[in-house]
Amino acid sequence: MKPDKIYFASDFHLGVPNREDSLAREKRVVEWLDMAKKDATEIFLVGDVFDFWFEYRTVVPRGFVRLLGKIAEITDAGIPVHYFTGNHDMWVFDYLPSETGITLHHQPVERTFNGKKFFIGHGDGLGPGDYGYKFIKKIFRNRLCQWFFARLHPNFGISMANFWSRTSRKHTADDDRKFLGDENEWLAIYCKEILDSRHIDYFIFGHRHLPLDLKVGANSRYVNLGDWIVHYTYAVLEGENLKLKRFEGPSLSGQDQ
Repeated sequence: MKPDKIYFASDFHLGVPNREDSLAREKRVVEWLDMAKKDATEIFLVGDVFDFWFEYRTVVPRGFVRLLGKIAEITDAGIPVHYFTGNHDMWVFDYLPSETGITLHHQPVERTFNGKKFFIGHGDGLGPGDYGYKFIKKIFRNRLCQWFFARLHPNFGISMANFWSRTSRKHTADDDRKFLGDENEWLAIYCKEILDSRHIDYFIFGHRHLPLDLKVGANSRYVNLGDWIVHYTYAVLEGENLKLKRFEGPSLSGQDQ
């Protein structure tokens, strides 16, 4: 009998660059979830599941029914699914928890699995630098600013947000996937700062769009989950061992592996 496993993935960015490509990517994510549910004790979706998400009181973004239905199926089966908001989908409120049964996290969390201590979060706004984004994040998380945005008609508000998201990606996409070096990766620096005060075995982040498995302490590792636009990568904990893998499901057959 195989031991139970814990799965981690992030940065699906469903919704871009167009409906056709997004739908194909959504189907791959559902295939991955079908695989994971066979032996998962918990599943962690670590931010930017959607390229944009905002919940009006009675309106949510159109689409993504395959993913939402699959998540509900998994939680209905008694497998916890944790959802971390990222910089693209920070405006998740009560709809996804109530409809799909996810456990929602707006901040990083610390958990212990199989005797190993984990620090899990999307990763945006952590570590040194990026002061412009950190300022914008405070605005976006401000309840008054959210209230004003909710007053916009959804057709206008969601279209404006999607335009901003695509424009931002054009300026940052290439930089997001460049390895900065062991000493310059800002999330690795953040991990080392945390280790000055307490021990963590595994730091799990997304946001960078680059699969990474770096040693940040004598017995500590920083794992970045990559993305599902280019890499289709995820991490799985089996026993005490965490592995970073690439999903090679049916939708990827025939493609360059």
